[in-house]
Amino acid sequence: MFAKPEVCILPVAGLSTRNLPATKVLHKGFLTLNNLPIISYAVDCCKQIGIKEIVFIYSDQSCKHLYEQYYAPYPFLENYLKEKNKLDLLKLLQDAIPEGMKFSFALQEKPLGNGHAILMAKEIVGKRNFIVMWPDDVYINFNGPCVLQELVDVYQKTGGVVENIMEFKREEMVRYGALVDAKRDGNMVHAKGLVEKPALEEVPSNFASMGPYILPNVVMDLLPIVKKGNNGEINLTDAINLAVQQGEPLTGVLCKAERFDCGTNKDLAKANLKLTLIQNPDMRAYAKEILKNLD
Repeated sequence: MFAKPEVCILPVAGLSTRNLPATKVLHKGFLTLNNLPIISYAVDCCKQIGIKEIVFIYSDQSCKHLYEQYYAPYPFLENYLKEKNKLDLLKLLQDAIPEGMKFSFALQEKPLGNGHAILMAKEIVGKRNFIVMWPDDVYINFNGPCVLQELVDVYQKTGGVVENIMEFKREEMVRYGALVDAKRDGNMVHAKGLVEKPALEEVPSNFASMGPYILPNVVMDLLPIVKKGNNGEINLTDAINLAVQQGEPLTGVLCKAERFDCGTNKDLAKANLKLTLIQNPDMRAYAKEILKNLD
């Protein structure tokens, strides 16, 4: 059985331009999804599977400080809540920081691709296998384990590269990394490679590489030498593909967790509406009344 990784990389280096103007002074990780900061969903999922260290990839000091402050104790506010006997809020505040988890930071000075962002964590990760999550892609399993647990359950049997995948119509696959020579086995799909954003006539399968990913350490060694993609950037998908070509098994998992895309203001609004109504049944009647009045 393969041991599950204990370190997760969370890239937060982007300028969040798609979420402007809110993100002019506030990083998108702290925009809210059903009353919680987006970043908390990724960190809480890491907590559930026993991750020991999270590495934030940041691009500027203001962004770094936000994450440092959020995942550090706040004695003044905690004492205030105690004095006011607001113990439920105090518990929420304290639970936001997973006990025993270490938070590290690596700087990405230039936006040279998502693979380049991951490479910035090489020194911190060392020789460990690792997990990568895109924080603005929020996955929630309402009736079971979190998305990382779904991946870990497979990884402990197969090792290699294990990633969350989704199935799309052929014409949509030009937007994603596509699995090559994909063969489905239940909720797993075994593949022999990946191709990033293929032309429509060259789409090899309907299975898209989405993340999160559990990755062997060799990916860190391959990122500096991987050929730059058509966008002139270092793509993580290309390094994963190279690792697979060198013998690492690739297993995609059709996870049960539902995806909430928070990457644009429009998608974040949709995600907020859907998740709020799912998790707060008392809001549904209120929402129906609002919609009725819009007609």
